[in-house]
Amino acid sequence: MADTHVLFVEDDDVIREATQLALERDGFVVTAVPDGLSGLESFRARRPDIALLDVMVPGLDGVSLCRRIRDESTVPVIMLSARADSIDVVLGLEAGADDYVTKPFDGAVLVARIRAVLRRFGHASGAAGNGGAESSNETLEGGVLRFGDLEVDTEGMEVRKAGTPVALTPTEMRLLLEFSSAPGTVLSRDRLLERVWDYGWGGDTRVVDVHVQRLRGKIGQDRIETVRGFGYKLRG
Repeated sequence: MADTHVLFVEDDDVIREATQLALERDGFVVTAVPDGLSGLESFRARRPDIALLDVMVPGLDGVSLCRRIRDESTVPVIMLSARADSIDVVLGLEAGADDYVTKPFDGAVLVARIRAVLRRFGHASGAAGNGGAESSNETLEGGVLRFGDLEVDTEGMEVRKAGTPVALTPTEMRLLLEFSSAPGTVLSRDRLLERVWDYGWGGDTRVVDVHVQRLRGKIGQDRIETVRGFGYKLRG
C-alpha cells in the first residue's frame, strides 16, 4: 500500500502531526489538513484512496464533509470521534461513513482499520465467501440473482430494482452480497461484522444496524427482515 493516498482532516495540531508521521512510517502518502473546507478542497484536487475525518473540525464539520464526499464519490471514509457517543457514531455512519474509530486511538489499530477498509473496497466480489448462493431464487445468465424485483449481478457488481440501477457504496454492496449468499438465513450482527467489515476481533454492532438501514432505503424497506435477538435475513 505504498502508493495509498490518505486524506486526514484533524484540527488538533499534535494529533494531526503525530498521526501523519505514523501513517507515513507505514508507507501511506498522507495529506493532512486542519479544517473541513480545506479537506473538501484537498479531496477534490487529489482524490485520495481513503479519507479519515475527525467529527469536530472547524469550517465544515466532519459529518457534513462526509456527506459532501459521498455525494461525489464512493471513496472509503473512516470517522474519528473523541467520544464513543451514539450520536456522533450514528450521524457519521448515516452520512455515508464506512467505519469509525474512537480517540484516543493506537496507531497500529488505526492502520489495521484502514487496511481492513481498503481490503473490502478492493475485493468487493469476495463478500459472498461461501462460493455463491444456494437458494431457490432464479439465477440468470452472467451470475445475476433475482429476489422479487431486485436483481444482484454478482459478477458485474451491479444492482437493479424493478430494472432501475441502484447506486451502492462498496460496503453496502458487500453487505448485500453477504445476504444474497444465504437468502432466508438469519445472519447475526457478529457474522456480518466479521464477513463484511473484516472484524475478526469483534466490533460495534451499530455499524451493521446503520448500514442495514441505509441498504433498506435503497433496495426496499421490506427486503431485509429484522429477526429480533438474532440478526437480519434477506427475503427471497
